[in-house]
Amino acid sequence: MDGFDFPRPGGPERDRRELRSARILVTGGGGFIGSNLVEKFLAQDNEVVVLDDFSTGFRENLARVEHDPRFRLVVGDLRSEDDCRKAVDGVDFVLHEAALGSVPRSIENPIRSTDVNVRGFVTLMDAARKARVKRFVYASSSSAYGDEPNLPKVESRVGEPLSPYAASKRAGELAAASFHRVYGLETIGFRYFNVFGRRQNVRGPYAAVIPRFLGAMIRGERPVIHGDGSNSRDFTYIDNILRINELALLTDRPDAPGSVFNAACGERTDLNELFRSLRDALAEHLPEAADIEPEYGPRRAGDVPHSLASIDKARAVLGYEPVVRVAEGLRRTVAWFWENRRVFDGEAF
Repeated sequence: MDGFDFPRPGGPERDRRELRSARILVTGGGGFIGSNLVEKFLAQDNEVVVLDDFSTGFRENLARVEHDPRFRLVVGDLRSEDDCRKAVDGVDFVLHEAALGSVPRSIENPIRSTDVNVRGFVTLMDAARKARVKRFVYASSSSAYGDEPNLPKVESRVGEPLSPYAASKRAGELAAASFHRVYGLETIGFRYFNVFGRRQNVRGPYAAVIPRFLGAMIRGERPVIHGDGSNSRDFTYIDNILRINELALLTDRPDAPGSVFNAACGERTDLNELFRSLRDALAEHLPEAADIEPEYGPRRAGDVPHSLASIDKARAVLGYEPVVRVAEGLRRTVAWFWENRRVFDGEAF
């Protein structure tokens, strides 16, 4: 894994503890974040179980680990009690990454998004508490802030959800808090802010903005920016997400379980800046990309204009510091996608 020792100039000494010799369930392990977590924890001599139905993830994301004797795959559905029971059997920790992501997808099909993201979430959590799992760490989303206007986003202030996806993520947070209070299950949630990096999905209509921009430019096309490009996000490189999840499994702070934390860099980049950074980095590999300009289209329903996280709570409780800043993460991401540009379905993006 790259990136874990990237320095943060002027920052405090980071917690360098690592989780080892544990058995961890990663749901959605065939996905972007999940597969990176699987590789990280196997590399640290843990056993890893994956639960995935591959409705949005890909088996090839697990190709590097599928023959590892410490790895076990359960092909199954979050909404199935039997599948969840098989997956949690004997595990110490759960990292719940599986979900039907995407605001546009949830607007097109709110029933399925809610069914997977809420019913599936509770089904898995109930199996975990019955199996006496030590800790249940789950992925929420910055979309849970809804129409809360203040920046930076602070965990204690949330608004009304702007999409069925956002509502499903907020419902998961409330369910996790109730399981902690009622059953004593140690739940910790992370509101992910625009995670990007190696192995992010480039396929289909719901691809995230960074792989979508890169794919278009590698094909020699003009990327489409929804709106005027002034919308901004707290883009967060994958290695930061890997680290904050590990800290959630390691912490012995009594105020961590039952809580939700922002998982972010604490920096804001607008879409015009993002496009220029990606174009300039790609031009180092593909010189003709330097002349590409974006197209501008209508704003998307359910999108919030700006997003910026406060990471003060994660710093104070978990000892979290970003290990890779945005600019460096973008350079690494462009290099990875360029090197792997022909591995997706056997053809270029």
